[in-house]
Amino acid sequence: QVQVVESGGGLVQAGGSLRLSCVASGSIFSINDMYWYRQAPGKQRMLVAVISSSGSTNYADSVKGRFTISRDNAKNTVYLQMNSLKPEDTAVYYCHAVVVRVKGSSAWAYWGQGTQVTVSS
Repeated sequence: QVQVVESGGGLVQAGGSLRLSCVASGSIFSINDMYWYRQAPGKQRMLVAVISSSGSTNYADSVKGRFTISRDNAKNTVYLQMNSLKPEDTAVYYCHAVVVRVKGSSAWAYWGQGTQVTVSS
């Protein structure tokens, strides 16, 4: 089994910063892409940022220049540094990892339970 656990959410004023962490644990050979998604109340889940195993990154236009995704492959961990936060960043943030459990096998996708980020105006 593989577990994905996010942490670091909370309440912050507009203009502030938060750093989210996500750790994947369990039966893991390697992790391919790692993602951060978010879902605001009444809205669909949307992609925020993605990072490949080699460190290539991509961001949603709404967070470019404010958010930075990074990862520590040795720790099976992905981070999301969020700066200049806005009220519209308020959402539950989810980590998504594409995991190879056994060498040469197919990759499987795993989701965390989410962490709440609330930005007050």
